[in-house]
Amino acid sequence: MRFVPFFPRLVRSTLTAGLLCAGALATGCSDRSSGPVAVSVVGVRDDFAKPLERLPDPGAKLILEATAQGLVAFDAGGEILPALAQRWIVQDDGRSYIFRLRRAFWPNGERVTAGDVARLLSARIDSLRRLDPDGPLDAVDAVVPMTGEVVEIRLTAARPFVLQMLAQPQMAILSSAGGTGPYRSQKRGKALYLKPVDKTEEAEEAAGALPAWQNRIVRAERAALAIVRFREGAADLVLGGRYADLPLLVPSGVDRDAVRVDPVQGLLGLAITGKGALLDDGDIRRAINMSIDRSQLPAMFPLGGWATSEQLLPAQFELPAPAPAPEWSALPIEERRARGRAAVGRWRAERKEPPPPLRIALPDGPGSTMLFALVAQGLHAIGLSAHRVAVKQDADLRLIDEVAAYDSALWYLGRVGCARGVHCSREAGDMLQSASLAATAEERAARIAQAVALTQAHDGYIPLGTPVRWALAARRLSGFMPSPRARHPLNHLFRATN
Repeated sequence: MRFVPFFPRLVRSTLTAGLLCAGALATGCSDRSSGPVAVSVVGVRDDFAKPLERLPDPGAKLILEATAQGLVAFDAGGEILPALAQRWIVQDDGRSYIFRLRRAFWPNGERVTAGDVARLLSARIDSLRRLDPDGPLDAVDAVVPMTGEVVEIRLTAARPFVLQMLAQPQMAILSSAGGTGPYRSQKRGKALYLKPVDKTEEAEEAAGALPAWQNRIVRAERAALAIVRFREGAADLVLGGRYADLPLLVPSGVDRDAVRVDPVQGLLGLAITGKGALLDDGDIRRAINMSIDRSQLPAMFPLGGWATSEQLLPAQFELPAPAPAPEWSALPIEERRARGRAAVGRWRAERKEPPPPLRIALPDGPGSTMLFALVAQGLHAIGLSAHRVAVKQDADLRLIDEVAAYDSALWYLGRVGCARGVHCSREAGDMLQSASLAATAEERAARIAQAVALTQAHDGYIPLGTPVRWALAARRLSGFMPSPRARHPLNHLFRATN
């Protein structure tokens, strides 16, 4: 397998534009030992300008985390830590979360109050519950300002994973004036210059008092350019790497020790989003699922520890027992495809017409080109044809590539549920709703397990494996570590307190 053709054109076009470090702050080059940390995140500048609209893009997540924190956040190791809330307590058997806010200000200088936070948080929770109606926020009854500095989230029933959900970028406390930090951003050409909020004013009063290494220069750009920038010493950190751009690393010449892989869990697979007689046929959906030879994926995306999957869940989570694998998973690929050809043959004979081609939406990048070839090969083997379309176009199969927001089967069920436009099992949805009304934790877990089984049997989602998340980190970033959440807070890049 040769990845080289993807990269030489990119190196020539990038480096002929001039030296990447020319112009210091104008381009964001930093002293590699003590200057501002230059960060490239894979994406486009709209990720910074409209982050809530661009989620879950890596650039949108990064800028929200940097400039508009929520009540709590994830640290570099994936653990919960204080953010806008300096501390909290959980009362009433898990039905009351009380947060004391730290002293914080909006970008216009006004003090952040509990009333502001309660209003903004209530609106955010309402919008998220429309997409994840059975998640950990389903039982939120009210968000109430108790004093000027204390906010309470009241639940009708205890729910685990509330704090994990509150640490998500989409839970950022963001007003029309902006966020509360931990950084303030200024535009510097095509990049953003970030200064720590708590030290910005005193640093302006005493010029030079703020060490340069505490500042960040952040830009969103194509993975190819980000890789070259890092290789040439003009960036200290590259974030947001995914499977689609992984082949670019092979010929890039980047030091292998600089490549960091996040041990994440989540979804990497194809959701069936098209309509019509072909995809409404359960045998056809199962045939599509069986047709893909997942054994080829590790060679295409060579990462240590990365695993393929034929199941919705990567772990048992709260289920009383591990979810059973599909009955066809033990069969060799030849027999799977033989069953698939038979299903397509029956469909064709019943309707006396060939099945329509399937539109498959994938993001840009050489990894997607390779993935499409693999999927199209499998579909061709069972008598179906396919063509690739852009992510924003209408599609019959659409890639889901997301890290799980919280450690529960509920996240996986919600992400491939009816509310997301995925071809779904109504019975599974009804079972999830009944789970929220269960009288005991055991009964709730049993109903969630049934919803998992129904969802998997419906074949509306075609699992491929766990998401691929990689970064490039310079040696100076002593606090950088692989993250099980693929979260790398910019104020945790050094072991010393930022």
